[in-house]
Order: sequence, then C-alpha cells, then structure tokens
Amino acid sequence: MENKILEAMKKAGKPVRPGDVADMIGEESKEVSKAISKLKKNGAVISPKRCYYSLPEK
Repeated sequence: MENKILEAMKKAGKPVRPGDVADMIGEESKEVSKAISKLKKNGAVISPKRCYYSLPEK
C-alpha cells in the first residue's frame, strides 16, 4: 500500500490529505493514515502543513 500512496502523492503534485489519497487509491482512510504515519517516520513523506502530506523535495 505504501507504494500506491507514494504514487498517488506524486500524481497529485501538491500536498494532500490522507482522505484524498484514500479516495485516489480506493483504500480505507484509516489504513492510509497509518501507512502515511509510517512513511513519515521513515522520511519518505513530509508534512508541509497540518494534516497535509507530500513527498520531500529532491
């Protein structure tokens, strides 16, 4: 699921909420939130503003 989330964020091209990502990939919002938390701890995802997540700048 993490790969799907990262792909959806890449396609969005802007900070998105977990609920938006869940809609994009057809997953449960709660599960997406958990996965995003894990990705954030690993540094794969950043939170530029409260409740929004995006990929770090390369």
